[in-house]
Amino acid sequence: MKTLLALQSRICLLFILFSFPISGVFAQEGGIRDFEIRENLIKNDKLAIIAIDSSGHPQESINGTFQFVINGFRQELRFNDGVGIAPNAIESSVFVFIKHQNQSGSTGKLYYVVKSAKGINPVFIHWYYLILIPLAIVILGYMFKRLIVIAILLLVGLFIFNYSKGLNLENLFDTIVHGIRGMVGY
Repeated sequence: MKTLLALQSRICLLFILFSFPISGVFAQEGGIRDFEIRENLIKNDKLAIIAIDSSGHPQESINGTFQFVINGFRQELRFNDGVGIAPNAIESSVFVFIKHQNQSGSTGKLYYVVKSAKGINPVFIHWYYLILIPLAIVILGYMFKRLIVIAILLLVGLFIFNYSKGLNLENLFDTIVHGIRGMVGY
């Protein structure tokens, strides 16, 4: 009788463990779900990637090597206490698109890193700005026919500036896709 109860309890425990999706329960332990970018504490013009939870608090339990894509280049970043340091120093102000993919999907973020004499300052760029600003310029040009040439010149200037600072069309569309996925919850 005791062996039958022990067998039933083991079967019940196995059923409970395998009835939950693995990516929802077990992958959250020790994985990077979200991140943010800051300047490295030793001010060596390198970016520090900090693993955060859904409420924005740093996850100090993250340790190990994780794969990131930084502006199209695959990098293995070593995380200690939730912080990984990008290997390359920032030489001038530039757009930086950072993407991390794990079992539950991918997370990508676009930053504009401003380099000054004081160091670097990463500024997060929301995906909807990449749609709203050009759309506003087009609408203003359409509403005021006299401004259509100025609107076209502004759009071309905006595109040239973004491209010269490292924001190509692939990173632009990747940022918009990740933003829409995050909004929809996919």
